[in-house]
Amino acid sequence: MSARGGHRELPTVEDTEALGRELATHLQAGDLVILDGPLGAGKTALTRGIAAGLGVQGRVSSPTFIIARQHRAAADPGSIALVHVDAYRLGGDLDELDALDLDTDLNDAVVVVEWGLGVVEHLADRHLRVLLRREPDSDTRTADWEWVSSN
Repeated sequence: MSARGGHRELPTVEDTEALGRELATHLQAGDLVILDGPLGAGKTALTRGIAAGLGVQGRVSSPTFIIARQHRAAADPGSIALVHVDAYRLGGDLDELDALDLDTDLNDAVVVVEWGLGVVEHLADRHLRVLLRREPDSDTRTADWEWVSSN
């Protein structure tokens, strides 16, 4: 897997989570990951894999109704906190993210934003963009990812 970008077919949820774990090896605190794709494309499954790869505590589920979930880093050395955001309900105004009661400084965590394409790029100098697709009438999904400069 290239740290710069790639493409992968994801026949199962487990494959999607495995890709997330692999992507996590290239992430560090302060990184922004933007996930985009239709409903059911695997955004939350990919985030579960990223969380596992970062070594965060607790179960990862969709933040749809609360907008953002904070997952603390485990006590293990090398673990990094994760902030998981659903930008769909923010209506393009991520100033609301600052108003959320997050105990973690976003610079001390990896921030994963579902539905964030075209909305949150300005939050970091660069971001990892992951485009997920689901093939029609199939459970097979694909992912394309690349690091993008926000300048």
